[in-house]
Amino acid sequence: MIATLEGKVSEKIAEIVVLDVQGVGYGLNVNAEDYGSLNAGDKTKLYIYEHIREQSHDLYGFTKKDTKGLFEQLLGVNGVGPKMALNMLSIGNDSQVRQAIASGDVKFIQQTNGVGKKVAERVVIELKDKVGLVSQDIGSSMFIGESQLLVDEATQALISLGYTAIDAAKALEPIDPKLPTEERIKKALSGSL
Repeated sequence: MIATLEGKVSEKIAEIVVLDVQGVGYGLNVNAEDYGSLNAGDKTKLYIYEHIREQSHDLYGFTKKDTKGLFEQLLGVNGVGPKMALNMLSIGNDSQVRQAIASGDVKFIQQTNGVGKKVAERVVIELKDKVGLVSQDIGSSMFIGESQLLVDEATQALISLGYTAIDAAKALEPIDPKLPTEERIKKALSGSL
């Protein structure tokens, strides 16, 4: 079992981040937040979840241990596979997703690509008391930095226009996060035309 990988980001291919660990490139599925924050050349440590099936061996990487824990909790919900769980973690940061589940915000969870009302309700019902929202998490989500909030608002706007969370993160990656949200959205849309 691979628990962590530490190395240098060598490249990003589609929705995958390739982490070079002493000459071996591991292709890792990551959420939108991590995809946006990891750049080629960055040295990083990722917490790994392995999903082994008959035809494939997929690796999912997370910069935070807590995010990996939430991912594993989401996998415990009937009807939620690794891709869907990763997409759920791409509609907001770790604290926002936990807060949505804890407060029963089914509509927030439904923003996830491929998640209908029944699955979103099941996630809320099964995990509401298990997401481990502690006062620290709530406090930190209230003091999100201005640039992080702009990234989230712009990302949410692009998702509502039909982008996947990863595509939204890619579109916003080269744009200055200090620009007003509307301007960032316009630049992202014009860059993808």
